[in-house]
Amino acid sequence: MTRKKKNQKWLRLTYKILTILGCLMICYPFVSQIYYQYVTMQETKQFDNEKSKLVDQDVENRIELAKAYNSTLSPEKIGDPFSSRKKEEGVAEYARMLQLQEKIGYVTIPSINQKIPIRAGSSENVLQNGAGHLEGTSLPVGGVSTHTVITAHRGLPTARLFTDLDKVKVGDVFYITNIKETLAYQVDKILTVEPTDFKPILVKEGEDRATLLTCTPYMINSHRLLVQGKRIPFHEAEKEKKTKIDFFAQYKWFIFLAAGLILLLLGYLLFKMLRKKGKETSLS
Repeated sequence: MTRKKKNQKWLRLTYKILTILGCLMICYPFVSQIYYQYVTMQETKQFDNEKSKLVDQDVENRIELAKAYNSTLSPEKIGDPFSSRKKEEGVAEYARMLQLQEKIGYVTIPSINQKIPIRAGSSENVLQNGAGHLEGTSLPVGGVSTHTVITAHRGLPTARLFTDLDKVKVGDVFYITNIKETLAYQVDKILTVEPTDFKPILVKEGEDRATLLTCTPYMINSHRLLVQGKRIPFHEAEKEKKTKIDFFAQYKWFIFLAAGLILLLLGYLLFKMLRKKGKETSLS
């Protein structure tokens, strides 16, 4: 084999390797998010299964402990989940009464097709694996004069989480499920604030509120986006209608892209086969 042919062979091999690597890189976000969606679906099902095993008295005792904790809160305990560098890693002690398999519940946001497990605390370890409950705010058990804050990342390559939180509109409803019940909150305020502005997430006397918090603008993260809701009566039938996750709507562009890449690859392989067959025919 001449040197020129060897070089051509290596160039073809390099081209094939780079093509395959390029396809894998393009498909990675789609595949990883599909996998994460499957994992979170299993985690929320697991939470529901575990809570169904609890006896009523145990549930009531746990909820009463959580409400007692909520009554002791003060504004000084609240901090920004994304700027603190001294967050305690792992399981937060303060919310143990609500935990099942390290989760204290899950949040469902029908308008952006998200159902995300909630863990206690807002350490980076927690936020890399789902949503976290912001320390210093009310535990998500509802009640008069409470304000719970659920926080999550945007823009993770492996999971959408709160990436589309800016698409939620006033009037939309989101749900927080704990060991006892599902709480419904209707969005009445959407705010963008400085990371050090905690006033909007303080308890309002006589109200039962919840806030979904993430960084904004997307990939710049200089401010905080707050989607705030006021507690409304929960209707199971309405929740079931609204919370069916539309898989195709959520990932349609990824699906089209992956399908296009697969067709492109199949077309390339077919072209190579036909070309090789044509050469063999001409030689014979």
